Amino acid sequence: MQITGAQLFVKALQAEQVDTLFAYPGGQAIDLFDALYGAAVPKVILPRHEQGLVHAADGYARSTGKTGVCLVTSGPGATNLVTGIATANYDSVPLVCFTGQVPTGLIGNDSFQEVDIVGITRSITKYAVTVRSREELGSIIKKAFYIAATGKPGVVLVDIPKDIQKALGSDSYPDTVEIRGYRPKPSVHIGQLRKALELLNRSARPLFLVGGGVNIARAGREMTRLAELTGVPVVSTIMGKGAVPSGHRLYVGNIGIHGSFAANLAVSKCDLLFSIGTRFNDRITGRTEAFAREASIVHIDIDAASISRNISVDIPVVADAKSAISALLEKAEPLPTGEWLAQLERWKQQHPLRMKPSALSPQAILQAVNHCFEDAIIATDVGQNQLWATQFLALDEHRRLLTSGGLGTMGYGLPAAIEASLGNPRTDVLVITGDGGMQMNLQELATAVVYELPVIICIFNNSCLGNVRQWQEMFYQRRYSSTCLRYRKSCPVPCTAPGENCPEYTPDFIRLAESYGARGIRVTTPEDIEPALLVARNRKNGPTVIEFMIEREENVMPIVPAGNSLGDMILGEEDNVYGKKMDQPAGRE
Repeated sequence: MQITGAQLFVKALQAEQVDTLFAYPGGQAIDLFDALYGAAVPKVILPRHEQGLVHAADGYARSTGKTGVCLVTSGPGATNLVTGIATANYDSVPLVCFTGQVPTGLIGNDSFQEVDIVGITRSITKYAVTVRSREELGSIIKKAFYIAATGKPGVVLVDIPKDIQKALGSDSYPDTVEIRGYRPKPSVHIGQLRKALELLNRSARPLFLVGGGVNIARAGREMTRLAELTGVPVVSTIMGKGAVPSGHRLYVGNIGIHGSFAANLAVSKCDLLFSIGTRFNDRITGRTEAFAREASIVHIDIDAASISRNISVDIPVVADAKSAISALLEKAEPLPTGEWLAQLERWKQQHPLRMKPSALSPQAILQAVNHCFEDAIIATDVGQNQLWATQFLALDEHRRLLTSGGLGTMGYGLPAAIEASLGNPRTDVLVITGDGGMQMNLQELATAVVYELPVIICIFNNSCLGNVRQWQEMFYQRRYSSTCLRYRKSCPVPCTAPGENCPEYTPDFIRLAESYGARGIRVTTPEDIEPALLVARNRKNGPTVIEFMIEREENVMPIVPAGNSLGDMILGEEDNVYGKKMDQPAGRE
């Protein structure tokens, strides 16, 4: 039977059991949308911007374990995906992104809304391809889903020219796929694993480092059992947080430039660092030559290219995290770690994660979230709000975190949470965001309203781009360059001491929420935190925006200044080094 390429596209999505498609129409994708018209599956969700759309597909994939799928038109529709593609690919999220394209005969002629989206995204996708003939459309789509979800998950982009969408061809869609040279699931090398266990058994101060790969593999329960069986303490990256419950007696904390004192010191003093599913990026290592310098290092990762790329390791193991942990569970034994655990506990008591008292602290807000929501998905934006969330949220298999780790994308939180709510309708979904990040994709508030999603959006409003402002305060002599969000043309320049004479904040988030049809609540006192969260939790037919008015100069502590080792932490205001200019900027957070 002969059908159009657009009809085969819909048949392929149904064969791949895609239940939800995030899509924004346009001229070069209109035939694909026409084929989707009236189809019961997949359900088409229309966000309000292509960047919000791809973050939405990302959040859907992370929260459900399925492959996220999105569809946009050519040109600006395709280029608007770029940030979201990089965000997902850095964090190993399985996405398949379809883009419309001008007809094959016009490619390369600078046609209207033509861009080489494959060339643009080749370095930030696992695979990107333009379909060149109607006959290969089915096999390319099949390969796209296979590549995205197997091995180290990632993003695949499929660019479909308009003439191929319209062309007639076979209605067959392949059941299987084979790609020569692609081994997506390497078996566990038992010999290497045996060496790792021998090293573990000989160590006096062993430490598990859990990365995002453990959460991607859905291996949290197995990892917790391994820690309990051996008695070995656990630290995590931000992306690995929650794999072992935050409140577990063996969990020490996050490591990295904003890691806890005890966790960072544990890495610096351990004699074996047994890492699973992390890339060892610069945000967790600090100065690499000083990282875990007293330790031998075992590194388990599904991606061979990630091993010894940033940190040289002693025993490499290329394996899926869940398979490796399961194999370790069969052979691991209890270890005499009591003295080491007692030392870690002393460090935790010596310098606990604790914010200075203030009128309305992020710590108090996040602890209220812990108290009010036992079963929840919490998406964060990027900046101070993200860092406080990773410090103070109690995470486990029931309270899960979605966040942009590798790319650090402002504007991620709201669209990711919206589609996590779509994919998990019986679970409370919250956003922790800042006043800067909220304005990156606030148009997606309309998506939450029209689909009647009870997302709770918690805005930490400190009137500035807080993370960069903190660096300016601590390392750039309070030269607050372009970080004040109250700034108006009439403000004095330079401004080093914001105060009560500052202009009104723009926008008014409460009125903005109400203009979209959402509920808006402003919280200014600690007594109002829980009541506001409970009002929002009980609202089931639409989103609620809660604006928390926090102090402008709240800082995230501890902090490891750029170029320092994890042991060189600034723990609080009393340790500060005001006026010392660092070589490395904070990033746009």
